[in-house]
Amino acid sequence: MTANPDDELHVRAPETVSVGLPAVRHALQYARTQMGVTRSAATLLSVNQVKGFDCPGCAWPDPPAGERSHSEFCENGAKAVAWEATRARVDREFFAAHSIAQLRDLSDHELELRGRLTEPMYLAPGATHYTPITWQDALGLTADHLRSMSSPDRAAFYTSGRASNEAAFVYQLLARRLGTNNLPDCSNMCHESSGAALVETIGVGKGVVSREDITDHAELIVIVGQNPGTNHPRMLSALETAKRRGARIVTINPLPEAGMVRFKNPQKVRGILGEGTTLTDRFLPVRLSGDLALFIGVNKALLEREARAPGTVFDHDFIASYCDGFDDVQTGWREVQWSRVEELCGLTRDEIEGFVDDVLAARSVVVCWAMGITQHRNAVATIREIVNFLLLRGNIGRPGTGPSPIRGHSNVQGDRTMGIWEKMPDAFLDRLGDEFGFAPPRPHGLDTVATIRAMRDGDIDVFFALGGNFVAATPDTALTRAAMQRCALSVHVATKLNRSHLHHGREALILPCLGRTERDVQGTRDQFVTVEDSMSMVHASHGRLEPGSSHLRSEVRIVCDLGRALFGDDIDWAAMADDYSIIRSHISRVVDGFEDFERRVARPGGFMLPRGPHGGRIFRTATGKARFTRNAPEAPQVPDGYLLLQTMRSHDQFNTTIYGLDDRYRGIAGGREVVFVNEADLAERGLAEGDVVDVVSTWRGEERRLRALRCVAYPTPRGCAATYFPEANVLVPLDSTALESNTPTSKSLVVRLERSVSTPT
Repeated sequence: MTANPDDELHVRAPETVSVGLPAVRHALQYARTQMGVTRSAATLLSVNQVKGFDCPGCAWPDPPAGERSHSEFCENGAKAVAWEATRARVDREFFAAHSIAQLRDLSDHELELRGRLTEPMYLAPGATHYTPITWQDALGLTADHLRSMSSPDRAAFYTSGRASNEAAFVYQLLARRLGTNNLPDCSNMCHESSGAALVETIGVGKGVVSREDITDHAELIVIVGQNPGTNHPRMLSALETAKRRGARIVTINPLPEAGMVRFKNPQKVRGILGEGTTLTDRFLPVRLSGDLALFIGVNKALLEREARAPGTVFDHDFIASYCDGFDDVQTGWREVQWSRVEELCGLTRDEIEGFVDDVLAARSVVVCWAMGITQHRNAVATIREIVNFLLLRGNIGRPGTGPSPIRGHSNVQGDRTMGIWEKMPDAFLDRLGDEFGFAPPRPHGLDTVATIRAMRDGDIDVFFALGGNFVAATPDTALTRAAMQRCALSVHVATKLNRSHLHHGREALILPCLGRTERDVQGTRDQFVTVEDSMSMVHASHGRLEPGSSHLRSEVRIVCDLGRALFGDDIDWAAMADDYSIIRSHISRVVDGFEDFERRVARPGGFMLPRGPHGGRIFRTATGKARFTRNAPEAPQVPDGYLLLQTMRSHDQFNTTIYGLDDRYRGIAGGREVVFVNEADLAERGLAEGDVVDVVSTWRGEERRLRALRCVAYPTPRGCAATYFPEANVLVPLDSTALESNTPTSKSLVVRLERSVSTPT
């Protein structure tokens, strides 16, 4: 227990089993509280169904159309739906009764519990309260600000992963028609490292694995830097299917997570009455930022075994036919010392050799990862080394093989496919210009980190956000809040009130939009939208609920109406807003892989986009081959007395959305103000579980402080610690980013613990 048992926050031993009846009970209780019994039943039975709506949570792919259960959702998916479909409302009376200062005193959890936004709201310069504004005036004000800028590049158009393909396409069209490529998005903060590494090495910036590769074919599945039980819970069902088929699973992570220990599938008798399924066969508790050294060690071990038994380890035919850079990478592995590998990854050579035994016993290997890999200084090099690992034994381009970055937010991958990127290639811009009759800008725009710097420096006048919670999700919280306040106008398209609406430009707008669950009637009929999942499947999503307010507009209509306010009828903005099939027709001619879009997406379950390496071993790299790359083992230098800290989600949240104050699987109840530290590291500092500390990050002589966290003794490797996102973003320096991808290093912060003089919040 914590030191003071009278406090609301309590600590118990972490779970070693996930899901089962407790997860069902928690999901239904949350849904019933937010939506009521009847609304919950009607809504949840439509989640991830062929004629239903895509879950607004994670981007895990659905089973084939004929194989879906009637309850094709997980605990956190049910919470995501209930969060959006809640009956609670934030209306004009709420804003009249609550000043900005009062709302800032509420926690993120308390803010979003207030409910759905109901009408456009405006904050005048110097005002203390948001007040109602008409849609016409709101869009006119935005257009006036955009037209008055000295350069189109003084605007930034941010988007979260929730936007549909149709909304994302017209959004990037709007920005480029204005004349800027400033299209920062949440990918810049999560999987940008994956894209950078994969484009360089295999020629496509996304995974090349299907759900069936995991369920039906892979003999070895490696889960590294990922916590499926909380962040992608439906993945556990796919892993269970693979395990019961005979696949072996290796889990590599600094923290043991209940979801990868034992899974009790609530849709199976064995998950209700039995012991469930043990998922992980081998657990490797890697040190934070040690994954690069680990995979270098694995590849070095494979090289040594090939030397002892030539022709038995490497797939030489595949390497000769499809790869380049092999000679150089071998030289690099030979030069690495085993002592260096062990030091950086925190594992022994024997532990690594045991993993290599698993690799050699498998004919087909899939590697899955998430932000535990992508948010380090060495993230891109780590993913390149994972690709090296797969290439050595020909584990790309066959069933049950390949790299699989698991995306966190529904349609974050689709947004990038639609052109939400500050560095879209010229071929895309050429087709976009030909389709719409204008010359898109060519200079690369600003990513998320660069946008914050530009706002800080007074170089952004208008910040427009299509979804998301920018101020909470981004690094260096204090700096980002101050940077936002330097903008002349901030505009947020949103379903609910969040922290970003309270740290705003000199003028501010909140524009309420339809959610994924709601009917979208435009023109004379219901519209549907499309999304792309983590594994390149594109499918339709049909909202079912009546809109939460008559004043809500769809994201597509908001963007298209702003386009009309800015440019008149130069592009068919009005027609696209009334009929989304017109947008899909444009997409079919602009975006690779979307030919005959309307017909193909009408198929039950949708269609899969081309993945060159998967089917034909086609690698569209600079050399036309898959590329071995040489990566030096390295990790952050941690001074004596300091720790390396990662930020992470609790089980009761999704991205910045806090559903509740429990992290059930890790044994935390009633609060989030905790830091997880190895018991020996606590003792070395004269601390014990329950003590209250400040966490202080250090970066180039600067210090950032997160106050009053309770210490929780936890089985993480020595020298490592963890605490919750987004609260810990205050510790992440804006300029501490991954090489090549510019992704914030939220998983490798050098920190120290100081006894706190503050009271826990």
